[in-house]
Amino acid sequence: MHFTHADLRAAAGIVYTQMQPTPQYAWPLLAEKTGCEVWVKHENHTPTGAFKLRGAITFIDWLKRTHPDVTGICTATRGNHGQGQARAARAAGLTAKVYVPRGNSVEKNAAMRAFGAELIEFGEDFDEARTEAFRVAEEEGLMIVPPFHEELVRGVATYAWELFSNVPDLDTVYVPIGCGSGICGTILARDALGLKTKIVGVVSDAAQTAKLSVEAGHLVETDSAKTFADGMAVRVPVQAAYDIYSKGVERIIAVSDAEVAEAIRTYYHATHNLAEGAGAAPLAGLMQERAAMVGKKVAVILCGGNIDKEWLSTVLLGGVPWA
Repeated sequence: MHFTHADLRAAAGIVYTQMQPTPQYAWPLLAEKTGCEVWVKHENHTPTGAFKLRGAITFIDWLKRTHPDVTGICTATRGNHGQGQARAARAAGLTAKVYVPRGNSVEKNAAMRAFGAELIEFGEDFDEARTEAFRVAEEEGLMIVPPFHEELVRGVATYAWELFSNVPDLDTVYVPIGCGSGICGTILARDALGLKTKIVGVVSDAAQTAKLSVEAGHLVETDSAKTFADGMAVRVPVQAAYDIYSKGVERIIAVSDAEVAEAIRTYYHATHNLAEGAGAAPLAGLMQERAAMVGKKVAVILCGGNIDKEWLSTVLLGGVPWA
């Protein structure tokens, strides 16, 4: 997979038919906390509160052009991907069937339904829901939207294109990893712009499939992925994503749920922005590596702010959900 500057500019033009560019700000209290200049890419400011909408817009645009007879999509999600797909699909006149695991975020489920999704709970985790979504899509003649696809990545990469276009002299960017569209989009945008910025992937220490795979040199599945940072709660890695991030990432680090909770509190104190678990993971990674980043110019991707109020209440009172 390869994008040129022109490819990303064209993708941004499609994305901007349904949303505005998101801001990137350098926050002084984050600089005090970490000892470095910290730029936050605010993907929590999209119309769905998360970066996934970008990929949904470009994917549905591609789908309508290349498969005009398709009447609906089917996909699996922990929430943000499903919100984006439902919103973009319904705007294009398509139906959207979305599978989530049992016990999924109550408020993300409500948002997906509000955006027009037919929501079905299935399985114990994302990967079981994904398997069922693929089966049902084929059975019912719906277009499956996988968690990783070139047209998804092309849209997602526009957030990194915006960030690098506005702040081209970054030393390091921290990016969370679930199935991989975010980190791959960031790597491909960096390469398209010819920059030398180092990209650090961040996973949950309870969902280390991407980190373990890179360390082993081949795909490694995990037995579980139980973390309240649900955007990173993936057991089964994606080969096409691995092929990109294994070559383009500087390193992958793991953060605990306690570190993620502390990063959520830090975001609230320093910026008064809400971050969900995966959205706070890059800041947690930077805070873990603060000694090595002193004096540098760094960015963190706040990829989403959709955290349930009960979890947020627990975090702001100093706790860790599920601990």
